[in-house]
Amino acid sequence: MSNIRVSSHPLVAHKISILRNKNTKPKQVRELMREIGQLLGYEATADLPTKVTFNLESPLTSYTGTELATRIGLVPILRSGLSFVDALEDMVPTARVLHLGIFRERISLQPVEYYNKLPSEPNVDQVIVLEPMIATGGTAVAATSILKDWGIKSKIKFITICASRQGLENLMKHHPDVEVFVGVIDDILDDHG
Repeated sequence: MSNIRVSSHPLVAHKISILRNKNTKPKQVRELMREIGQLLGYEATADLPTKVTFNLESPLTSYTGTELATRIGLVPILRSGLSFVDALEDMVPTARVLHLGIFRERISLQPVEYYNKLPSEPNVDQVIVLEPMIATGGTAVAATSILKDWGIKSKIKFITICASRQGLENLMKHHPDVEVFVGVIDDILDDHG
């Protein structure tokens, strides 16, 4: 699973430890989700292509400006993925937010698409899917398939706080070109996925 990037950042590990504590209060959970999302987002955006813009003036000298060379789309998987949107928009204010609603059916654990607000034609060059947890991987596989069918040709990236090894293997089996930035990987899944 060479496209899986487990964060080695000490702040990510520290914040995930607090997030996973059963005694953490809801307000702190929301704050931690945003903070971890931003840290993982920083790692996921490290290789975005840039282009030279034009000469600018600082108080001391002139310099050549730089801007992102691709149009970025943020795709939160509703609703939990919304917890990352503000953090990523702060980092990439020009990013477009594209919503997908997919839930896992309780008995079969299969993904069901219930909401899709993608435009008829892609208006972004690259997407970052925001999904705080990858359990069985079914939702991640479905979201990736939807985005590829929509016309995304470049690398699709996922930002997730916690993923199961089984879910990542499932995603890589169906979409080996996807890159996943994850805070922690769990080795087991329970009967409920």
